[in-house]
Amino acid sequence: MIPGGQPNMQQLLQQAQKMQQDLAAAQQELAETPVEGSAGGGLVKATVTGSGELQGLVIDPKAVDADSPEETAETLADLVLAAVRDANASAQQLQQQKLGPLAQGLGGGGIPGLPF
Repeated sequence: MIPGGQPNMQQLLQQAQKMQQDLAAAQQELAETPVEGSAGGGLVKATVTGSGELQGLVIDPKAVDADSPEETAETLADLVLAAVRDANASAQQLQQQKLGPLAQGLGGGGIPGLPF
């Protein structure tokens, strides 16, 4: 601070720029970090990025019952939804870990557009 209680604008701008760079780096890291979720005891596995983008889906052949295609389709749909939700919940936890401290550094309140 400058004598008289005025904040040093140059210092504030540098801090803001560093926080912006840290946030961009954390967001990039999230976009590149795979997170997995599963359902049905591992019969269906979904992989999303830390930012929530679906990257992969694996369905174990044991989840398919050829004798009951209609029931299998319903079950698979439910398992896929559950696996993707599980993966997204893990991605949100990762976002909290990576971005939460940065948000607190910006005043502790939530940042519009971020999930916390």
